[in-house]
Amino acid sequence: MKATIITIGDEILIGQIVDTNSASISRKLNAAGITIATKLSIGDTREAIVEAVERAMAECDITIITGGLGPTKDDITKHTLAAIFNSELVYNEAEGEHVRRLLERRGIAFTDLNRGQAMLPACCTVLHNAHGTAPGMWFDTPKGGVVVSLPGVPFEMEHLMDDEVIPRLKARYALKAIVHRTLITRGIPESILAERISAWEDALPKHLHLAYLPAPNVVRLRLSAYDVEGEATEAEITAEFDTLRTIIGDNIVGYEGSTLEAQIHDILTARGEKLAVAESCTGGTIASKFTAMAGASAYFMAGVVSYSNEAKHDILGVSWESLNTYGAVSEQVAREMAEGVRRISNADYGIATTGIAGPSGGSEAKPVGTVWMAVATPTKTIAVMRNSGTDRGQIISRASAYAIEMLYNELKTLTR
Repeated sequence: MKATIITIGDEILIGQIVDTNSASISRKLNAAGITIATKLSIGDTREAIVEAVERAMAECDITIITGGLGPTKDDITKHTLAAIFNSELVYNEAEGEHVRRLLERRGIAFTDLNRGQAMLPACCTVLHNAHGTAPGMWFDTPKGGVVVSLPGVPFEMEHLMDDEVIPRLKARYALKAIVHRTLITRGIPESILAERISAWEDALPKHLHLAYLPAPNVVRLRLSAYDVEGEATEAEITAEFDTLRTIIGDNIVGYEGSTLEAQIHDILTARGEKLAVAESCTGGTIASKFTAMAGASAYFMAGVVSYSNEAKHDILGVSWESLNTYGAVSEQVAREMAEGVRRISNADYGIATTGIAGPSGGSEAKPVGTVWMAVATPTKTIAVMRNSGTDRGQIISRASAYAIEMLYNELKTLTR
């Protein structure tokens, strides 16, 4: 069972907004056992909508459309779909009353434009939108397929997908499962990882498909199976990943959602130990990864963004001698930052980063991307320099990941 997702709106094409709807719809359809064949983003023109919808109906069983259902003249999706299905627009009393009541509660007059929200193609099944003024529409195609049109407002679309579209699709089609499971690895580049697990990959059953998904300092390995029996395939994938653990066990973080910072969170919480962070070039990124997790107050003591030399000295106690002799981006300063934040916060562990995120500020000796990271523990301080890339965002992301992994490695060493 295949689907096409079409998002409509000039604002998407010019980059004014980010299309989150198609990602959400993809997840929901996949969970129901429906494969996404195509995603299209098109402009607010009749020609583009007709071409996209007719192509989708020819190629797929299911077409999901979002956008273009508002009350203004540039919202033409409803009129275009009526023309495609040779249908007239008729006034839906129930939807009109819903729109009137909704607007009254908001203190907005019920105008002719708003009344037009209840003008719907006579041939469609109306999908009631309890959270907005634009109802969804369900069209049956001559070849037994389905075209669904939904509002572009994300939370309205989400409710309609959950409450109306997915239940109707499950009732209409005999859907099998699509199974995805993702294992997260760390500390091993994608190319080297592929070499180490090549024999395991070659031995996978043909119906299991492996994908490599690299990110800063981690590689996600996703196994997928399509049109299968769900529980049996989930057990099969688990068994394959259990085999993989015997090959690269030390490099495995866990399944999707199990990040290094989440594991540190669990370790520190269980031990009753404390953490503090001092950041220069990463600008609070590391601290935010921990404080984004519920329960971080059990162990996270403080985060200091010591961007200037004065802040490094006045707040963290980094010596002027180190700053003047070695520079802010140096092993000595990184060590003193980690030790300083640990000391002033009365924490068990301190993380520090200091580097050159660019685009300017680099030199031949210390080019853009040079980052020193340090971790201070109750017994020692370790420091490492990494060249973290050339793009500012990339440098911040990679340096944060490297520093978090340093702490994770120290905690795991102490566990052993």
